[in-house]
Amino acid sequence: MVTTRRGRRPAGSGVPLTFEVIAETLRERIRSGGLRPGDALPTQAVLMREFGASSLTVQKAMALLKQEGWAASRPGKGAFVAHHDHPDGADDLDGPEATAPATGTAARVEALERALAEAAQQIADLRGRIEALESGSGERGR
Repeated sequence: MVTTRRGRRPAGSGVPLTFEVIAETLRERIRSGGLRPGDALPTQAVLMREFGASSLTVQKAMALLKQEGWAASRPGKGAFVAHHDHPDGADDLDGPEATAPATGTAARVEALERALAEAAQQIADLRGRIEALESGSGERGR
């Protein structure tokens, strides 16, 4: 195999990099039902041993899975198979939609839409609190 300086494969070589192999292996485990929404993903140490990979390589694989919507982090707990919302708001862990996340741009758009909706709600809440404070202040000054 041809590698460039620092062990990188040339662009367009068609050979997946180790972090891509790790990510695809975990995606396949999710698709096949071996890992289900809410399940903990293997730890960094386990993946390092399984694939003979460095911690940075495993971190890149996990970052890719999170970016694509396959995984979610819980601070202090680890990484887990992501739950996917259904239009009706119910989580159906047995349905095929549970293991077929939106990917790439679609996942980023969905995340931004959720963040925007949360921000809009926070602004509305703050406006309500400000109005309540202003109306209370105005009455006291009379």
